[in-house]
Amino acid sequence: MAKSPVDSSRRRFMKGAVAAGGAATFAAGYADPLVKMAKGVTGSAGETPKDRIHGNSLAPEYRVDPESGALTLNPDQRVAFTVCYGCTTKCGVRVRVDSASDQVLRVAGNPYHPLSADEHLPMRTPVVEALRGLSAYGDQGQQNRSTACARGNAMMAQIDSPFRVTHCLKRVGGRGSREWQKVSFEQVIEEICEGGDLFGEGAVDGLRAIHDLDTLIDPENPEYGPKANQLMVMEATDYGRSALLKRFAFNAFGTRNYGHHGSYCGLAFRMGSGAVMNDMQKFAHVKPDIQNARFIMYIGCAPSQAGNPFKRQGRLIAQARAAGTLEYVVVDPGLNASASHADDHNRWLPICPGTDSAFAMAVIQWLLDNEGYARAFLALPGQPAADAADEMTHTNATHLVIDSEGHPRRGRFLRTSDLGQAKTDSEADVPMVVADGELVASDAVMAAELFVDREVELVGATEGHGETVRVRSSMTLLREAAHEHSLADYAEYCGIPEATIIELARRYARHGRRAVVNCHGGMMSGNGFYAAFAVQMLNVLAGNHNRKGGSAEGGGQFNGVGEGPRYDLANFPGKRGPKGIFLSRSRFPYEKSSEYQRKVAAGETPYPARAPWRSLAPPTLTEHLPSALDGYPYPIKAVIGCMANPIYGQAGLESLIADKLKDPRRLGLFVAVDGFLNETNRYADYIVPDSVMYEVWGFTGAWKGTLGKMTTACWPVVEPRQQKTEDGEPASMESFFIATAKRLGLPGFGDGAIPDADGQLHPLNRAEDFFLRAAANVAMQGEPLPAADESDIAHAGLAPLMPKLERTLKPEERGPVAFLFARGGRFEDVKDHFKGENLTSAWTRTLCVYNEQVGTSINTQSGQPNRGVPCHGVPPLANGRPMREVFTEEAWPLLAFSFKSNLMNSYAIGLERLRMIKPYNPVMMHRQDAERFGIAHGDTIRIESPGGSVVALALVGEGVMPGALGIEHGYGHRDLGAIPHVIDGESQPDLEWLRAGININDLGFKDPTRSVDGTWLEPISGAAVRQGLPIRVTRHEA
Repeated sequence: MAKSPVDSSRRRFMKGAVAAGGAATFAAGYADPLVKMAKGVTGSAGETPKDRIHGNSLAPEYRVDPESGALTLNPDQRVAFTVCYGCTTKCGVRVRVDSASDQVLRVAGNPYHPLSADEHLPMRTPVVEALRGLSAYGDQGQQNRSTACARGNAMMAQIDSPFRVTHCLKRVGGRGSREWQKVSFEQVIEEICEGGDLFGEGAVDGLRAIHDLDTLIDPENPEYGPKANQLMVMEATDYGRSALLKRFAFNAFGTRNYGHHGSYCGLAFRMGSGAVMNDMQKFAHVKPDIQNARFIMYIGCAPSQAGNPFKRQGRLIAQARAAGTLEYVVVDPGLNASASHADDHNRWLPICPGTDSAFAMAVIQWLLDNEGYARAFLALPGQPAADAADEMTHTNATHLVIDSEGHPRRGRFLRTSDLGQAKTDSEADVPMVVADGELVASDAVMAAELFVDREVELVGATEGHGETVRVRSSMTLLREAAHEHSLADYAEYCGIPEATIIELARRYARHGRRAVVNCHGGMMSGNGFYAAFAVQMLNVLAGNHNRKGGSAEGGGQFNGVGEGPRYDLANFPGKRGPKGIFLSRSRFPYEKSSEYQRKVAAGETPYPARAPWRSLAPPTLTEHLPSALDGYPYPIKAVIGCMANPIYGQAGLESLIADKLKDPRRLGLFVAVDGFLNETNRYADYIVPDSVMYEVWGFTGAWKGTLGKMTTACWPVVEPRQQKTEDGEPASMESFFIATAKRLGLPGFGDGAIPDADGQLHPLNRAEDFFLRAAANVAMQGEPLPAADESDIAHAGLAPLMPKLERTLKPEERGPVAFLFARGGRFEDVKDHFKGENLTSAWTRTLCVYNEQVGTSINTQSGQPNRGVPCHGVPPLANGRPMREVFTEEAWPLLAFSFKSNLMNSYAIGLERLRMIKPYNPVMMHRQDAERFGIAHGDTIRIESPGGSVVALALVGEGVMPGALGIEHGYGHRDLGAIPHVIDGESQPDLEWLRAGININDLGFKDPTRSVDGTWLEPISGAAVRQGLPIRVTRHEA
């Protein structure tokens, strides 16, 4: 009988997986799922079930009488509302807890929460009514059900994971040896604060010695700031706990150096969005109003599996697709879940990795040439005109930019002060526009000309004529940038046919102000800032900001950690502000540095700087560690990392810094606070265990695109499993910073640390001292929440929380705070989201076609000004050379890109239920490329880059752009349980299958054009590049 080609392909695929993962690893990975398929997850398959109908399923947490609707709680369980940290979406969830064992049994959605329910319940709905509405009573359950995704359900396994760290550890032997000894929490605090010869390797400065706010790091470079800046603090992301961390780092200890994962994730996207939104401080960005939009282009963003909030996005586009109300296109190198449905309303459009700027600028060119833009909206020159047109904001499309080369105000807007009509920087000093052929102030007319190119005479410094300068409107500069290449050239570069680009541009224009674009992780390319700037410019041209069916910045949050109505958690006696510059040389112009001034004084060319200075960027962790270990601009003496894993997360970082990180002469002290041992904290000197999901306090804000104002609250719904301090508190991030601050005598912690509205001071000795007072601020700002009644407290499982409220809060605060926690946060009602066609929570700053701050900043490697409008450019290395000139297509013929998994993430590999679904990540290769390199489906391949090499399994098909190789993120771990650590002489549990698969970041590389070591980074933002890495592949023989 002839063999089926399909069967042959399948066998090759399985054989390739064995080779790529290692035979033993492959067997270990699949043996366990196969056993469980035969015997069941609990080993009970084949046995008589507990119930003839329900089998061994869990007893329900409550029952609802189908006739009367009466609800009866299960006395052996309780339900609590909190937040899920299964990814950075941070959905609200309800957690079922076994009362006797304190085990989390199951996770579902929170019906009050905007990210968990289509139309979330009003806050004042009693909890018993919310729970009843999730049942079959009155046929409500299907309509109002609230869900949690697979990852959200699986993450509860973190609590009792065999790989979890539950005790304080101190390294034994050299850094990175994975050998530890258990020590007390108090010993850790003493040793890191006081220093000494802690490891028999010589004296180490403790935090007390580093905490010097009076002595400069380098008197020749006073802008570096005090020696306290030689402590660096890093974290993964804000899971609602960062306020206390920053309180310690910035305002108590006084270090300038703090960083988080944004710079090796979505920073280029956020900064490009910030350029459009006129927000280069917090980098506001928008998401589509999916429920009311009619056409969406998702560019470098897979809405069913990534681009937060991905669960809500995925659900809403599925509903809109089924209803036929939405058409959307996904522009992405790989076919993803959101575009794989057989339906007329969606389409996948493959694109070459890292070429999004070419596609976006091509669409912009067509829209400008064919008047496919919101002309009336863009012609509004100021807020008076916007108000008259019933618009929430306006753009600077008509504003005039001084564009005379060499002029000191080149790149600045022409203002009334330039013409002698107002004082500089006064309220009357507004940009100028042209209306009816005349120069006028932008706030004096209702409409202005969009395309202007003329000369203007400035006012003279003395009587007489001033200089004549060329001015061009923002729209003219954008049109010029869009026409720097032809549509055919753009199409050839990005791999999308010219006719297809025109068709999409025409469809986008046809849908008017209910056409939207969205982007996210795909902007992690070498030209990511300008790619995001260009993509988001399409929203400006459509005039869809603040509009129903358009772009929504979101409703914001109820901030509990600021100057609240009950407590001031932003200020405290003795508060300090950090001084000096960041290690990443961010938000400080190189031209103001002593280095620059010395070069100029010596008659030297000041450019290039020794390493990039990025005046527009926030502190970037991508530069912090490499620069600090190389001592530029200055060295550091200690690092505190909280749930941070940059070695796994940043492309090329491990090969760049691992050996330096091991050297105590380069870094004296490394302390990690984490629930797990990961690829970065394996190099730490001390590990302090941390609480994990469902054990923590915190308040998380809204994701962009969530139309209403909201804040999610979480509290320890189960008792933390880790070691306790002598005070009986769980060892955690909060207890670590509190204890450290108190030992060092820092302000803002201990007794008398938190002022209330009456000027009285309250203690900060426990995590709840901070977070319960933040809860009081959230509950009582604006119109205060009502007090929870006994029914709310019982049905929301608040019994363990109530004693903490009573010992911490004032009597009048306890009821509203209990009401807040009984609903899992505070959420604006759905009915309040719109006023007519406009969003209630509107973005009111001037939207930028030209961003003056960007257009007047300097690239410190070339000395040239950056462009203030979107533009297309090939991905450059640090010195400006195109990447493809250094790493040619002949030598490196393919481009690798990563994509988010809708199942796995960077820290979920230890979750058995997720691994059983997909234990490995084969790489996506197009059939043409496979034939070109002699590779068949299921072959083991070696992938090489300028920085590394990995062995993977080839998934050959049509679901990826030719010339691209797709790698799903979340696999290829070397820690988190993948390799055993030794604690007190005993090897700890490990599972070799956790090493399965590959991590695209192992293919990142050192930028060869830098003099101070660094990986390949996007030039404006300093974000890590992992879309469009040059690679080559070969068939691998095991």
